[in-house]
Amino acid sequence: MMLNLPNSKLGEATAITIHSKDLEESLSFYQKLGFRELYRFDFPYPFIQITDGTLIIMLSKQETPFMALTFYTKDIDTVAAQLESNHITFIQKPREFDHIHHYSFNSPDGMFIQLVTYLDGFYKPEGPAMLKMSHDDYFNPEKYVNKVSGMFGELAIPVSHLETSIVFWESIGFKTMSKNAAPYAWAILTDGLATIGLHETDRFKQPTITFFASDMHDKIENISASGISDITIGSKGNGVLITPEQQRINLFNLSN
Repeated sequence: MMLNLPNSKLGEATAITIHSKDLEESLSFYQKLGFRELYRFDFPYPFIQITDGTLIIMLSKQETPFMALTFYTKDIDTVAAQLESNHITFIQKPREFDHIHHYSFNSPDGMFIQLVTYLDGFYKPEGPAMLKMSHDDYFNPEKYVNKVSGMFGELAIPVSHLETSIVFWESIGFKTMSKNAAPYAWAILTDGLATIGLHETDRFKQPTITFFASDMHDKIENISASGISDITIGSKGNGVLITPEQQRINLFNLSN
């Protein structure tokens, strides 16, 4: 399926950064969801990078629960200057002696967004996530890169006012791919690297990684059998996982 996707203004690669008190416990959890370890380092802090073939998660050893949308950027200081000229206020900037530069800012609804220096050899997932797949393939689980959890669809972000949030995300290079009014106002946006869903609702309170599958009922049964017990099942067969880091993962069932 050919989509007119933008080229990211924020970087050359992206990941979801999650703080973890226990990296090995977190790694074991995500492996049961179809992820694998890419590499680990202890500098500037212990972290493990994992992927399911379409999505990268950076597990960082920190005590406080935290999630951020992170972009890895080659010309990071130039990109940061462009963002500042576009009225973005950074809550964190690099120090002069930092080898790896790190900038942070927030969306209007408190989503942390980070720019980090891109290093050569950074892994980029080859498999297509849901946005880049054919609609027919949505209902063919053999086409899913992640056979355990299904297709990564979006990082779902609760917002207080959809139109205000869309203006912000479009100002940093995202494009609105679809807008919907039911069951509440929501939209899907991408910058060509990251895919987010903006949801004007109080049905959930924190950014949530979201997978979709036409056979999600079977996938949830298999995930439960693997030893993951903290799953809440809704009336339509959708599941919500609570991760060891106190984050949420949606497992949503698709219907024709």
